[in-house]
Amino acid sequence: MKNAAALSGRQPATGPVAGASVPAGAPVAAVPVASAGSAATDLSTRDRVTKLLLERGATTAAQLGSALGLSPAAIRRHLDAMLVDGDVVAREQTVRGSRGRGRPAKVFVLTDAARGRCGTHHYDNIATAALRWIARSGGSEAVEAFATDQVVALEDRCRAAMEDAGDDPLARAEALAGALTAEGYAANASTIASGGQLCQHHCPVAHVAAEFPQLCEAETAVISRLVGTHVQRLATIAHGDGVCTTHIPAQPGRAQSGKTVTTVRTDI
Repeated sequence: MKNAAALSGRQPATGPVAGASVPAGAPVAAVPVASAGSAATDLSTRDRVTKLLLERGATTAAQLGSALGLSPAAIRRHLDAMLVDGDVVAREQTVRGSRGRGRPAKVFVLTDAARGRCGTHHYDNIATAALRWIARSGGSEAVEAFATDQVVALEDRCRAAMEDAGDDPLARAEALAGALTAEGYAANASTIASGGQLCQHHCPVAHVAAEFPQLCEAETAVISRLVGTHVQRLATIAHGDGVCTTHIPAQPGRAQSGKTVTTVRTDI
C-alpha cells in the first residue's frame, strides 16, 4: 500500500516527526522560518529612525544609535536599507571652525519623499496651482497678500499660547517653539553665542513654498512679531535645507544662559 505522502503528492518531511525519537548526534535538517515579529520590529525601528531624523534634521549614525539604544551595526543596517529605498541621503557633516584630523562624520537627512510621508501633503498640487493662478491674475503682490493672510490665524493661536512667556525674546522663542510644535512644526529653541536660534524640523507647506517663497517670508514676519525683535532666516526646508533655522540676535545687556529647550510632537 502506498503511504499517505505518496497519495497526497507531497514530499515526505525531512525533519523530525513530532513524537518520534531522534538518535543522539543525528543531523537534523534546518527549516527556515519567516519571523513576522522580526519584520514588524524592523518596521517599528525604522519608523523611530524616521521620526528622530524629522525632529533633529541632519544626524550622524552614532547619534541616532545612542538616542534609540541601538548598536552601531543595528543602526547601520536600518540606515543602509533607508538609503536603498531613497528615504535618506548621506552628507558630510558641516564643521564650523577648526576640527580634528580625519574626514568629517557623515550625517543622514530625510529625503523630500520621506519627509512628505511624515506630514499632510495631499493638497500640495492644488495649492500650488491656486497660487500660480493668483500670481498670473494679480502678480507677486497678490501672492504676498495671500501668504500674509494665511498666517494670521497661526499667529493668533501662537500668541495665545505664549501669553505667559514674558518680554525676553529668547524666552519668547522657547515658548514659540512649543506653540509651533503643537501646530505640527516639530520646533525647538536654543541659546547660542550670538543670541538665540529657532529651528523647525517640519514644514507643512515646504513643497509649495519651494516655488512661492512669500509663504516663508510671511512666516518669518510672524516669528519676528511674536518674539518681539528682528530675526533672520538662515535656512529653510523649502530651499533644500534639512531644517528651517531662524536667528534671533542677542539683546544688549542680557546674559546668555546656554539653555536648549526642545519640544517635539510625537504624533506627526
